[in-house]
Amino acid sequence: MPALRSDRRRDVLPVSVGAYTTPPGGALPLPRSSGILLHVTSLPGPYGAGDLGPEAYRFADFLAETGQRIWQVLPLGPAGLGDSPYSSPSTFALDPVFASPDLMRADGLLATGDLTDGDGEAASHPASSKGRSRADFEAARRLKNRLLQRAFARFEAGRTPIDPAAFDAFCADEAHWLDDFALYMTIRAEYGNVEWTAWPRKYAFRDPAALETFRGARQGRIRQRKFAQFVAYDQWRRLKRYCNKRDILLFGDIPIYVAHDSADVWTHPHLFRLDEDGRSAFSGGVPPDYFSETGQRWDNPTYRWEAMQEDDFAWWGRRLKAIMNQVDIVRLDHFRGFAAYWEIPAGEETALNGAWRAGPGLPFFESMARRLGPLPLVAEDLGVITEDVRDLIDALGRPGMAVLQFAFCHDADNPFLPHNNPRNLVLYTGTHDNDTFLGWWDGLAADTRKKREYDFARAYLGLDERPGEAVHWAALRAVFASPADYVVFPMQDLLGLGAEARMNTPGTAAGNWGWRFAQEQLTPEIRRRLKQLARTCGRTPW
Repeated sequence: MPALRSDRRRDVLPVSVGAYTTPPGGALPLPRSSGILLHVTSLPGPYGAGDLGPEAYRFADFLAETGQRIWQVLPLGPAGLGDSPYSSPSTFALDPVFASPDLMRADGLLATGDLTDGDGEAASHPASSKGRSRADFEAARRLKNRLLQRAFARFEAGRTPIDPAAFDAFCADEAHWLDDFALYMTIRAEYGNVEWTAWPRKYAFRDPAALETFRGARQGRIRQRKFAQFVAYDQWRRLKRYCNKRDILLFGDIPIYVAHDSADVWTHPHLFRLDEDGRSAFSGGVPPDYFSETGQRWDNPTYRWEAMQEDDFAWWGRRLKAIMNQVDIVRLDHFRGFAAYWEIPAGEETALNGAWRAGPGLPFFESMARRLGPLPLVAEDLGVITEDVRDLIDALGRPGMAVLQFAFCHDADNPFLPHNNPRNLVLYTGTHDNDTFLGWWDGLAADTRKKREYDFARAYLGLDERPGEAVHWAALRAVFASPADYVVFPMQDLLGLGAEARMNTPGTAAGNWGWRFAQEQLTPEIRRRLKQLARTCGRTPW
């Protein structure tokens, strides 16, 4: 389990800001609350993967009905290797697979026939009532790409009600990343989607004349990629407005690093630790710990923080501004890397032979606050957390995280146990990287080496006093009653699903991210019990 942490500040008292309350420093713009972790692609729907269409609004209605104020999602960029949202070709773009065909049709971008003339291949993968449906990302992307191409052709022909000036304004507002992203993806497709270091050198190293010639020859394709972002951004903004009007805040996620195979690294190579051929000279990761004897090597380039500091972290400022426009709360992944990060030389097969390097520390966050105002950040501080990381979190006054699954391997003083939680904390039953709570519980019960942990967990959750109570409801009851102001639980834990519904298994390259639920799983009994829990524990907006 992650290293035990000293108790966080308990004296953070909220002050009123509009309909919500905000701790001093602007840590989170809401009072004592709860909510659900559910990525967009895990929503039901007929198009292979969840999207921003009617089912997203239906889920927002469910949150409001049951008194939930938080909808947490995973990173929103185009998914990369292994369908991972944590390995994206852009930190600014939205995944076009989110684009809803139903909304495009309602907006006049598609005709009814566009959804019924043989494009229904992805519709053969509806979410099942047993919760064992998987997203078919390949089919969903093929379908969405075709529909976005048709919508673009109709738009260019003047056969939609969309004002061209709105598209032009979007392109101008987002030009700082959109121009290079659309160009990058177009060149990448031209050369078989290989990494940019394998492109012809004139493109890989951004020869101005060569890029200008390419732009001129591929204007339509480049513009089409911009249009796909225009559609996805518009649909996302509309969903956010709908959620906010219902007192629901969107909780986003920003990885500390970006993929080497990305428009970000290709466009700004001077900000990353690369060799003379453009490849990563070092990789981020973590050293050996409780989870891995050889540590974790993430295969992303590390930052040249000294170069970033020269322009007052301008790229990071744009990055944080973008996600703060998309969501209301931001989970800053691998927060400890801002205090110190583990850097592994290229060529190492494991993370054993790395070294700790100093991160940008408090000056970075002071720069971001000057640029952007209060930062609604949550510090992902799981893993090996040292005193310098604790000091940085305390200086910022931002909430950290705790996970109930990590709470039972010590005694009653374990800080992850709900009764020990400080107020300024986000408490989870589990995260996207954990097994479901039921899957974890089944594994714990079957492991004779962990009998003491299992017995302690049974006693703490009151399972012996409540014969027949489902363990996932006992877990939810424990976290809802915690002093922690913020509680989040994966949808799988609300539904009481086992290991078959796990979202991600770290260290595995395939078979992740595809879980989806079905609307019929949200039974009247689940709705009633969740609403009652939220109300009884003081986590509702009413």
